[in-house]
Amino acid sequence: MIFSQTEIAIPNALSADVSDDALSVELQDGRTLTAPLGWYPRLAHATPEERKHWRLIGAGTGIHWEDIDEDISIEGLLLGKPSRESQQSFDRWLAGRRGRNC
Repeated sequence: MIFSQTEIAIPNALSADVSDDALSVELQDGRTLTAPLGWYPRLAHATPEERKHWRLIGAGTGIHWEDIDEDISIEGLLLGKPSRESQQSFDRWLAGRRGRNC
């Protein structure tokens, strides 16, 4: 049996925007990817100001939100993969935010 493997170029991100219900990312190839905010619980629980405080990482292969310690890869967005953070990890993070009155 012969299998062929196709290489797919992953475009880099140029910018990101987080609304109350979605993450939208503009790519270098002209596309805009949009994913439901529910896929990324930390972003969903972030304040509007925290959501605006992002930076590109890896020359645009990912996006990082320092204030909430969230990283999202462009490849994962293209593949339709939501956050893989465990519920226990998220619960600890959320409890820490509640302790800070966020």
